[in-house]
Amino acid sequence: MKELKAMVDAHGGEIRKLFNTSSKDYRDPELKALLPTLSAKQLLDLLRERGNLIKRPFLVGDGICLQGFKVEAWEKAFSKLF
Repeated sequence: MKELKAMVDAHGGEIRKLFNTSSKDYRDPELKALLPTLSAKQLLDLLRERGNLIKRPFLVGDGICLQGFKVEAWEKAFSKLF
C-alpha cells in the first residue's frame, strides 16, 4: 500500500492516473459506474486487491516513482543513477 500512496503523491494526489484504462476489468460497465462513487481509500484498496487495474510498468524506489512507459521519463530517471 505504501508504494501506491507514493505513486499517488508523485501524481499530485490524482489516484485515477494509476488506473490502466485499457484493461478489460476497467472497461467493465459495473466497475466504471462504481469508480466515481468510491473514496480515495476505497480506490486504493481496489487497486491493491486487483493489481491488473494498475497501469504498468510501475516502479517505486529510492527517489523514483515511474508509471506507464514514457521513454523520456524513464531515461531521465535512470540517467541520474548511472
